[in-house]
Amino acid sequence: MKILIISDTHGRRSSIVKVAEKVGEVDMVIHLGDIAGDLDYVEEMFDCEIHMIAGNNDFMCGLPREEELEIEGKKVFITHGHLHKVGFGTDDLYELAVRNGYDIVLYGHTHVQKVENRNGIYIANPGSLALPRDGAEGKFILLEFDQNGTPFFAENSLKREYRSYTDWFF
Repeated sequence: MKILIISDTHGRRSSIVKVAEKVGEVDMVIHLGDIAGDLDYVEEMFDCEIHMIAGNNDFMCGLPREEELEIEGKKVFITHGHLHKVGFGTDDLYELAVRNGYDIVLYGHTHVQKVENRNGIYIANPGSLALPRDGAEGKFILLEFDQNGTPFFAENSLKREYRSYTDWFF
């Protein structure tokens, strides 16, 4: 199973188009919030199971703030992260995972890509697809599982096309 994990697109549809072109067919898309009005657009771009949650910039969108999923026998918790103080680290998410038996916790909000394994609990942030704080290229994660059910998080980025200064005027 190939799962695309994205977050913090902030209405930048071009980043959604670019990631769809880059990854090709996927079995599932998880968007971790700050979609900023592009709910229908995400659904149009991908022909698969889609899970989206609301971020701190998603107002009156009708999306849940958090969701529990079961994927490949793993208990997965998805959140935007702002309700769990992720700007100060992932300790709250780790404690939540321990209390609730989550194998994987996925979050966004910080715009910084990060994958960590804390005592067998995976905590991952795909970074921002549109406005990354850890470089100029949009970030995302592809999640796959091996035959034993072990998750593999492939951290990826979109290559930006740069034009020279003179391209804008001539």
